[in-house]
Amino acid sequence: MLRQILFFTLLYPFALFAQVKVDLNVHVPKKITDSLFIAGNFNDWNPRNTNYSLIKKDSLAYFISLNLPKGNFEFKITRGSWDKAESKSDGKPTPNRTVNLNVDTVMNINVVDWTDNFKQLKEEYQYGDHIHVVDSELFIPQLNKNRKIWIYLPKSYKDSRKQYPVIYMHDGQNLFHSNPPRSNEWAVDTVMDSLIRTGAKEMIIVAVDHGGKNRLIEYNPYDSQFGKGEGKAYVSFLVETLKPFIDSKYRTLKDAKNTSIVGSSMGGLISMYAIANYPKVFGSAGVFSPAFWVAPKIYDDIALNLAGMIDSKVYFVAGDKESTDMVPDMKKAYVILNPNGKKKNVVFVEKEDGKHSGWFWHREFVPFYQFIAR
Repeated sequence: MLRQILFFTLLYPFALFAQVKVDLNVHVPKKITDSLFIAGNFNDWNPRNTNYSLIKKDSLAYFISLNLPKGNFEFKITRGSWDKAESKSDGKPTPNRTVNLNVDTVMNINVVDWTDNFKQLKEEYQYGDHIHVVDSELFIPQLNKNRKIWIYLPKSYKDSRKQYPVIYMHDGQNLFHSNPPRSNEWAVDTVMDSLIRTGAKEMIIVAVDHGGKNRLIEYNPYDSQFGKGEGKAYVSFLVETLKPFIDSKYRTLKDAKNTSIVGSSMGGLISMYAIANYPKVFGSAGVFSPAFWVAPKIYDDIALNLAGMIDSKVYFVAGDKESTDMVPDMKKAYVILNPNGKKKNVVFVEKEDGKHSGWFWHREFVPFYQFIAR
């Protein structure tokens, strides 16, 4: 328990007096040999974070005590990976568990079963005919990794000769509307199609898949309790490798004014870093529910690069139903960029019903798009 308290003290140094204690008693149906973990929107859904491992009380009972800021949280129990997450009795994934923390809380959780005890049918997702895979294994020389790259082309692309602005986005696995639909998708292609039908400017979207278990370090430009940050190398890949490749292969408008970068949570963090350090490459950024809590050095980077960002367009958005630190952390970055609130190219949006969830980012993509298109 002391480990947990110290851990959250490091993560939330400005919210010590706004924290509440939550004790979770977890019961499993059968004896297991694996360790148990809790994964949620308070640790970026990492299924095997040792700071969130449960203490074994007996063969069927486990326990964890956390200090969290007041607010709404979602989570699940895992045995160290999403292939071994808790499930319903038919093998289908257990819906996200939720807790609204205002006072010290005790929760009793009964795990019904585990997904790996059932034969899982691999979903074959279908996408619109204007969603394409650019490369299923594009090499990232800056990280010595390979990654799938997606592209959304406006429906007019194949019949025109014009050039298009480009939006670069992270977490490509969750961006486009699929059939069957997924609960966590942004569905940005359906948003774009709808906006274009009403006369909005047409743009291309390039989406990069995240690195799975390495997402917490790949989207972090700084070292943290999760490991050595790879974010600087990842952004170098976007700037030095991916953008030149896309510009050579597709009809794009290459200047910063027509190039945007967008992401949520850790993706929001790395998008903020990218525009702060490469304002001549990315002219605008969508910073959705940014995980600034894991990388407080981001504020120094913003302050150091203010002169170069004088014309940058930055759209901040988060919800009141995320952690209680989310909006204040985001506001801190906004104030550095727009201290008197008079800059129309830096926008701060706080939504009362907003959650750390795909449906929220899907909805808020509309005003962001309208902001960069004007």
